[in-house]
Amino acid sequence: MSTGAGDNLVQAARNALNAAMVADERVIVVGEDVAEGGPFALTKGLVERHGAARVRNTPISEGAFMGAGVGMALAGARPFVDIMFNDFITAASDQLFNNAAKIHFMSGGRYSVPLTVWTLAGAGTRWGAHHSQHLDGWLAQVPGLKVLAPCTPAMASASVRAALEDPDPVVLLVDRELLYSRQGLAGDNGDPWSPRIVAGGSDLTLATSGRLVHTALAASAQSGFSVEVIDLQRLAPLAIEAIVTSVEKTNRLLIVHDEASSGSFASAVAAAVYERAFWALDAPVGRLTAPATPVPAAARLEDAYMVDAAKVTAAIRALMG
Repeated sequence: MSTGAGDNLVQAARNALNAAMVADERVIVVGEDVAEGGPFALTKGLVERHGAARVRNTPISEGAFMGAGVGMALAGARPFVDIMFNDFITAASDQLFNNAAKIHFMSGGRYSVPLTVWTLAGAGTRWGAHHSQHLDGWLAQVPGLKVLAPCTPAMASASVRAALEDPDPVVLLVDRELLYSRQGLAGDNGDPWSPRIVAGGSDLTLATSGRLVHTALAASAQSGFSVEVIDLQRLAPLAIEAIVTSVEKTNRLLIVHDEASSGSFASAVAAAVYERAFWALDAPVGRLTAPATPVPAAARLEDAYMVDAAKVTAAIRALMG
């Protein structure tokens, strides 16, 4: 198992998960094919180290093993549930949204659900509409759920550790495009629960997360403007204050997100900024998202669907007038 130096994102996450399992026998991994390493090698080698009782394969029934994870958490374990694609959280939404996220509140604080859910999102691999969605906004609107979206190996490691230590259910929402990336950013030794400024600027604030943090940095450098790029990291509960503080300096905001535009996370961020910083804005809040259509599988159509650096650069220039 890798030592950590130069790891890609999935290796860094695996190392953090392994370290947590060594330190705390309550950490148990469940999911489809996890004993064989999982489809993207997140759990590779863990069954040899920790045994089949702690790295447990499940039937292909997300609702069943999410429910098992909730029960394990209530019984004192710290389950790590691997959902291959965030699209399939829909099959486990009752257990996650109506049980895991609500039990602490509905029990008057008597019970906690220390459940970690790892899941992948995003298009770009020609896998079609059932395996390529971003459901950030749906996850982020559920009270009782915390959502982290790491974009570098170091922050993936920190996010796994933070989620497994947290008393509440945490969803780790990871862009599939970043799984094998080794690219780091300034501030990678920071807190995964807090937004971070990965590029300072004075003309415009750009708020984003996941793979689009890297896209935004590349686009900003080509835009001709001084762009402050915020990596949101924690999508829920949203730390809107960091965005507001930046907008009060730059007076413009562009939200860039991979989720489809209809009912999106970007819309919720825009509304929150309008409520708190309307008078600081010199232009309407800009939103650049995927279109409101299922993700196409055809290569040329999917390429057109994706948010890319050229679209981000154009949106920056448009917002600057």
